Amino acid sequence: MQAAISPLLLQKFHPSMKKGIPVVLAAICITATSLLSFKNGQSVTVTEDTLHYADEKHFKNIRQLTFGGDNAEAYWSFDGKSIVFQRTNPKEGLNCDQIFIGQIPAADESFNYKMISSGKGRTTCAYFMKDGKHIIYASTHLGADTCPPLPDRSKMGNRYIWPLYDSYDIFMADLSGKIVKQLTKAKGYDAEATLSPDGKKMIYCSDKNGDLDLYVMDLKTGKEKQVTTALGYDGGAWFSPDGKKIVWRASRPKTEAEIKDYKDLLSKGFVAPTNMEVFVANADGSNAKQITNLGQANWAPNFTPDGKHIIFCSNHEYKRGFPFNMYLIDLEGKGLEKISRDKGFDAFPMFSPDGKKIIFASNRNNGGTRDTNLFIADWVE
Repeated sequence: MQAAISPLLLQKFHPSMKKGIPVVLAAICITATSLLSFKNGQSVTVTEDTLHYADEKHFKNIRQLTFGGDNAEAYWSFDGKSIVFQRTNPKEGLNCDQIFIGQIPAADESFNYKMISSGKGRTTCAYFMKDGKHIIYASTHLGADTCPPLPDRSKMGNRYIWPLYDSYDIFMADLSGKIVKQLTKAKGYDAEATLSPDGKKMIYCSDKNGDLDLYVMDLKTGKEKQVTTALGYDGGAWFSPDGKKIVWRASRPKTEAEIKDYKDLLSKGFVAPTNMEVFVANADGSNAKQITNLGQANWAPNFTPDGKHIIFCSNHEYKRGFPFNMYLIDLEGKGLEKISRDKGFDAFPMFSPDGKKIIFASNRNNGGTRDTNLFIADWVE
């Protein structure tokens, strides 16, 4: 899970986006083939050139699932039939992220989804359980029914920061939305959970020991192990398809000034995720290795279906801080390949369990608004 990027995604990374600069600047035209999509059950005709850029050779039959608002972190159920995701849309009364689920529709059907979280507090980072009957997600609802306040960036030099709400804990709920178990109870930030391929272990981020580290919990016993210890933000972790490795994003402050800044922000419940790289390790945290050294923000990593490559999101090509696109790289940090081409934001990739499809969030085809929507495509090797 990729933590706390959802409402007005691109604005957060570049303040000029608040001045009305369109998120989608241009589309690369490939064909004028008409596609039939659906919005709230009503047919909407769009053209392929607004959905699929010319150099996106790994995508085929791309389809837009949501229309409007900020939709992100969509992740497959273990059977590949459904997704769970988070959504914000003030026009619908959703002032901060809530969790939704929906079945992947047939090509001639609309994508229907329902809210599964309570509507209280702020939620993030949802994931299906192996049984297909439960989900896990982080929520602040024990702290307050209302959305927690956004950080005042004017007091932080107007730079981009993530709030680390100490009221976040991780919960298990059934598909009717009933919370059946609280999985974390430590004081502080607990979020960004995903599960191992066998569904038995949960990896998540917590600051319970004074730093942002990764923990692996046995869901049956509740026993857990801290698997990162280096100073810096470790989060957004995933298991490899065979469960033997993990991948995650991390910041590694080095200089005295960087360390002081990181610790000062953390003490106030914030982190500045603008300088992160991708790391891999064995599932127990051993043999940790940095595999990107690109600078700026490299995050939202996940394994490809064969477990031999990492797909991740990065703005390293752009000094101004955007766009964000998706890239492939091997486990040795070689063979970097650009996968997506939107002029705003592409992120949160996840492959279907059979490896045939990919789902991701993007600013594409949003009519020049700031909307972030979900897209699904066939994956082409």
